[in-house]
Amino acid sequence: MNNERTIALLGQATMTRLEQARVILFGVGGVGGWCAEALVRTGIAHLTIVDCDVVNTSNINRQVVALANNVGEAKVEEMKKRLLAINPQADIVAIHQKYIPQTADELTHPAFDFNQYDYVIDAIDSLDCKADLIYRATQSSATLFSSMGAARKMDVSQIKTAEFWKVNGCPLARALRTRLKKENKLPAKKFQCVYSPELSADSGTIAPVVGVFGFMLAGLVIEDVGKG
Repeated sequence: MNNERTIALLGQATMTRLEQARVILFGVGGVGGWCAEALVRTGIAHLTIVDCDVVNTSNINRQVVALANNVGEAKVEEMKKRLLAINPQADIVAIHQKYIPQTADELTHPAFDFNQYDYVIDAIDSLDCKADLIYRATQSSATLFSSMGAARKMDVSQIKTAEFWKVNGCPLARALRTRLKKENKLPAKKFQCVYSPELSADSGTIAPVVGVFGFMLAGLVIEDVGKG
């Protein structure tokens, strides 16, 4: 993979750290798929992707992994093929299963021992699963970045980042804070989120919004790696 233009902007030292960083990403649908692609194109070479879903025709409007000719295939396997087509030397681990609190014991699932990663990226939708992932990830040595709700948004100019407790105007973030407080599983450390305060009465999700969410998640990783 030719990274000359990336090195010209970030420098060789940052590129080396990107190649050495270990990242696990939960969810390779709308937000997560674009995030995974941006990470690998920028130089991340060790990426574990976790998702239980298969490609559906309803995904094609917004998910980079979804094509007319791969409907019914596992998203993680299709995403792995795509990422290896970008960088054949990349170490891509695809885990076709759902992250749920009941099975997230690292003794049963070694890949879920977050201490072996530098970064954990949360791009899942389920409230219960997301709350548990946040709780577990913030107890580890890894740095967590999380996507809040990208559905029912249209204005990409409103997408921004903030620390979890300072995210305003996002129903998902509010529900997560309520759940974590109720279960007495407060995050062990602060973490940055991508979110939008836009409120829309319409349902649905579009590619420009989930794409920007995903790119911003990837950008947070790249920026953090650049700090050394």
